[in-house]
Amino acid sequence: MAKGASVVIIPSTTLHFSAAGNMISAWIKPICVDINPAVVTKLSDRCSGEIIRILTDVGLFLRSLAEKLQR
Repeated sequence: MAKGASVVIIPSTTLHFSAAGNMISAWIKPICVDINPAVVTKLSDRCSGEIIRILTDVGLFLRSLAEKLQR
C-alpha cells in the first residue's frame, strides 16, 4: 500500500509502529504519532533512519488531518 509513498503516518502502538517501520523501504520517512513521549523516544532510538515525531493524541491528530485534507 505504500508503493510510491515518500512519507508514511503510523499512528499506533509501539509494537505496530516497529513492525510497520521494518516493512517500509529505507527512503520512506515514517511519522510517529503518540501522546506518550516515552513511546516516541523509544521508537526513534530503535529506527535506523530518521523519523518525524508528533507528540499528540492520535484521535485528535487524525480528525484534524482529515479536516485539512477535505479542504
